[in-house]
Amino acid sequence: MLKQRVITALVLLAILLPALFYPAPQPFILMTLVFIAAGCWEWVRMNGGGALSAWLAGLGSALLCAVFWRAGLLPQPLPLLWLCTGGAWVLLGGWVLRCGVGAWAGHTKTLRLALGLVALCVTWLAVAQARLLGVNFLLSVLALVWMADIAAYFTGRAFGGRLISRKLAASISPGKSWEGVFGGMVGVVLLAMVWRYVDAAYGVDVPSLYTRLAGRGLAFLLLACIFMAAMSVVGDLFESLVKRSAGVKDSSGLLPGHGGVLDRVDALLPALPLAMMLVSL
Repeated sequence: MLKQRVITALVLLAILLPALFYPAPQPFILMTLVFIAAGCWEWVRMNGGGALSAWLAGLGSALLCAVFWRAGLLPQPLPLLWLCTGGAWVLLGGWVLRCGVGAWAGHTKTLRLALGLVALCVTWLAVAQARLLGVNFLLSVLALVWMADIAAYFTGRAFGGRLISRKLAASISPGKSWEGVFGGMVGVVLLAMVWRYVDAAYGVDVPSLYTRLAGRGLAFLLLACIFMAAMSVVGDLFESLVKRSAGVKDSSGLLPGHGGVLDRVDALLPALPLAMMLVSL
């Protein structure tokens, strides 16, 4: 399993890093479109769709994103879209998690499929716009999610259940603890402080998410980082809830040793649109 994980990770890095750092943004945007299409294929399969429906969803989502691209939406400011998307993640995400695993299957298949496909296509639009803002900006958003996950893991391992006996979401993801969530938030705040300092020290041409947020004051930066760390957990739990409802361990086997695409990007689904919301308000 470890060997598979390492090999898959190296292959992904060999594909994604050259596309990410290529001077023009188009290769990376095209690469992420393929991943989002794969995520749509996984989503339909996890929510009761057949093989043909899953393939049509993947191809249809790729075509829709390509239409957005061709129509010139990528460089356009879309504050209303990001505000509505952010609000939807906060309200609907919290509501779905509150209702629990059993309630998810009770919603109509059409509603469940539509929610996931819309969320994935909007996430692609967010990552494309983030790349257009610059590699430093996009990496700062991705690193926020990675830091929240890593810090939560190690804090949860060290203190999980010792300070707060109640689990974060026992019926959805029994391994997650409140201590892990708070540890993830602290890790994100520290990351923001360091990244902002590096931006200022080296005079980077493309400001990171943290430098942009700090322009509205330190308090705004801290609250925004804590908020996004919390919402990355919502994205993680949301996908875990759907997998439990479907009775599967991984969203698919597309990435040997890692599961599926959705298993890798679940926390990014709310984080990327929310980052665009915060910088566009």
